[in-house]
Amino acid sequence: MTTQIQQFFTFENAEQQTKLVGVNDNFLRLIEESLDVQLHARGDQVAISGDEDKVSLAKAVLRELTDLIKHQISISATDVVSATTMAQRGTLEYFGDLYSEVLIRDNKGRSVRVKNFGQRQYIQSIRKNDVTFGIGPAGTGKTFLAVVMAIASLKRGEVEKIIITRPAVEAGESLGFLPGDLKEKVDPYMRPIYDAMNTLVGAEQTQRLMDRGVIEIAPLAYMRGRTLDDAFIILDEAQNTTNQQMKMFLTRLGFGSKMIINGDVSQIDLPRGAKSGLIAAQHILKDVNRISFIHFSSADVVRHPVVGLIVNAYEAADKKLAALKKEQQN
Repeated sequence: MTTQIQQFFTFENAEQQTKLVGVNDNFLRLIEESLDVQLHARGDQVAISGDEDKVSLAKAVLRELTDLIKHQISISATDVVSATTMAQRGTLEYFGDLYSEVLIRDNKGRSVRVKNFGQRQYIQSIRKNDVTFGIGPAGTGKTFLAVVMAIASLKRGEVEKIIITRPAVEAGESLGFLPGDLKEKVDPYMRPIYDAMNTLVGAEQTQRLMDRGVIEIAPLAYMRGRTLDDAFIILDEAQNTTNQQMKMFLTRLGFGSKMIINGDVSQIDLPRGAKSGLIAAQHILKDVNRISFIHFSSADVVRHPVVGLIVNAYEAADKKLAALKKEQQN
């Protein structure tokens, strides 16, 4: 039986308190939801109530976030979620190390950093390898960080252009009824890419770079027959490629280029009977030099804690369904 206790965390000053508590105590609420404790701000203190081990984790999280504030780092909800996740995984002692490097500054001058070890591993792989596969659920930052690394590489002059693509596969909607050519039909599905670009360099600069051909966002079909030299190439939603499409894409790699292939094998929208090129690539390319596979899990989700719970719930349901099908076959 676990022991219920109450401990107190004391703020050093009013500014620290304001930044640590968040607007309408929203940072405290995130810690409560993630660690199953109760937090109540009282004057210059926060009362932490709950199981003894979880209270200790919550207090440690508050200390780590306070240390970021002391180093003039503005914390956000994703930082709080990252800290609580690392606390639960027993890796909180390394939390501060994640903030030692700024990957890039966004359109408003804010620092962009990795939020967890999964993201750090992903970034290190991109730097080291010619081809990096990022495989895992939504909310783990795969697409955003790929765009970050692409823009950083372009700014350093390491590449001459950024090419971002995805397969033109319907996800419950019919592309055929949308107006325009193939690119215009697929553009709405590229919204996360455009959002990331706009956040990092601004909408006007993004449009200028696209007009000059420095940034190209196009359907996967447009890659056929090309050799992509001196380019940073991102394939998003790669779980919806066929084996032939994946091979076609990978063989576009030219000199001085890097490729990132992102996907979530739990969200395959291919027609029944079609096999995912992303799944096949994991088996075919697992031992090829200068190609790396980084696997994210629900623990790497840096959105609201409920997103991680949703991912876990669906994964559990899928496992139950697979087990039931196997039992019926036997």
